[in-house]
Amino acid sequence: MTHYIKGFPQSEADEDLKFVNVDELEERAKEVMPEGAYYYVASGSEYEWTWRNNTNAFNHYQIVPRALTGMDNPSTETEFLGMKLKTPIMISPIACHGISHADAEVATQKGAALAGAMFTSSTYGNKPVEEIAAAAPDAPRMFQLYLSKNWDFNQMVFDAVKAAGYKAILLTVDALVSGYREANLRTDFAFPVPLDFFTRFQGAKGEGQTVAQMYASSAQNIGPDDIKRIKEMSGLPVIVKGVNCAEDVEVALTAGADGVYVTNHGGREIDGAPATIDVLPEVVEAVNGRCPVIFDGGVRRGS
Repeated sequence: MTHYIKGFPQSEADEDLKFVNVDELEERAKEVMPEGAYYYVASGSEYEWTWRNNTNAFNHYQIVPRALTGMDNPSTETEFLGMKLKTPIMISPIACHGISHADAEVATQKGAALAGAMFTSSTYGNKPVEEIAAAAPDAPRMFQLYLSKNWDFNQMVFDAVKAAGYKAILLTVDALVSGYREANLRTDFAFPVPLDFFTRFQGAKGEGQTVAQMYASSAQNIGPDDIKRIKEMSGLPVIVKGVNCAEDVEVALTAGADGVYVTNHGGREIDGAPATIDVLPEVVEAVNGRCPVIFDGGVRRGS
């Protein structure tokens, strides 16, 4: 199947925009996005070892084909925290979709809904969560939280996302400070468009701030008590995003977490961490069926 990038200045009929896999999509995006915006999305921190290894590590694993199973028309449908999904795939949260497309997170939510996949909004999103939800009212969605040092701000965020129909909070614990992203430094990247929650609740648009400045407003010390407090204040399930070892599984679940999320933030903040697919078996074994496990990092094909 041939796809087209929509929303960019070029005509949709332009044959040069054809792509058949996500690597080609990335190449086309580089041709039309501003340099700073492109490298904000498509780069990691320091030597970018973790960023590259997330993808390369998949080469360590092979899929053994099974035959003679007598199975016909297998289904990819599943259920997650009571939400019915057509496929066990979700769009990982990333900030500021507006640097990639004029419709920002609204466009991403529409695409996720068409694919039957889960969508997750970021605290640093451009569009209001109400507008995102209205784009696909019946679609499943979750909200990624950068915990603020200001708990009044946190409460306003919880109230807004719950009212908009978001079903769970993904508490990010794997990116509490900004990484040394050299590509961002070379291009002097700052967020070029307003971030909705900062405009609404803090009177500061977020526009013109660097990644490091944005992280400075977030909590840098998150512990088990914060998980409990977020659950109480939000009234939503809490999934801890950034669990990469058995020890953190126990801390998260003992604190009442409803799920764990294996991720190293795409290698965007901490370089030198192992590839997520390499730590996934340890986390799954430690969970031992007690809660759902989400995984991201390096996924580029359905196989």
